[in-house]
Amino acid sequence: MTQVLKFWPLLTGTHTYEKTVSTRHRGQGEMITAPILAYLIETANGRILYDVGCDHRKLQDPALRQRFYGGFPFEPPVMREEDRLPARLAVLGLSPKDVDVVFLGHLHFDHAGGLHDFCHAELHVHEKELAAAREPADDAYFADDFAAVKSWRCACCDYDLVPGVRAIETPGHTAGHMSMLVELPQGAPILLCGDAADLTENLEDEVAPGLCYRDDETQALASIRELKQLAKETGAKLWPNHDLPFFLAHNRFPQPLT
Repeated sequence: MTQVLKFWPLLTGTHTYEKTVSTRHRGQGEMITAPILAYLIETANGRILYDVGCDHRKLQDPALRQRFYGGFPFEPPVMREEDRLPARLAVLGLSPKDVDVVFLGHLHFDHAGGLHDFCHAELHVHEKELAAAREPADDAYFADDFAAVKSWRCACCDYDLVPGVRAIETPGHTAGHMSMLVELPQGAPILLCGDAADLTENLEDEVAPGLCYRDDETQALASIRELKQLAKETGAKLWPNHDLPFFLAHNRFPQPLT
């Protein structure tokens, strides 16, 4: 039986970029605005946070902004004060200290940048992801985001965090990307794709994300197909990670999904 009690998607900012970032070899010249999301899962055994968004300090401080985003082909993400995770949690009567586990789908800057607010928590990441981030395997890893972390809970395959919350290995976008299956108390489970599928289009047309580990889309496409098969087997609803229309249609914050 699932231990999940409540579930919230949390908007932590937005990023406007060419669509090719999300759909490999598709969307040249087309600009889209993507939500940068985290997901809070309240369980009978504590609170789990999937991803933590960007580091607001690197966006607000001009020197840090230039250092980390100066070479980017697009403008940096936008993070309003109300988008910061401590502010989102405060609306729910919580603080970062009330989060017990932080699960990183991967360690790119828009998913791991907010770790400095959650170093007290148990931090989960795939062992291959941590190794790739430390290389770094691509420019979307900011070593500063996770340099201060002293201890990681490293995984290498699918596993249950608690009954009803299962980590799903979906490499391809990055070396150790992980998705998450969340079984709600009522209704269909939710399958958080993470960046294995930014947009509904990635799933429907089986299009790899623009950035693939070692520039090879083979694993990314296999992971999309595995997510679709898992959704079919479990009756889960697939949730793409950077699809603004999808997010707006499913966001109820501060009301949870239960």
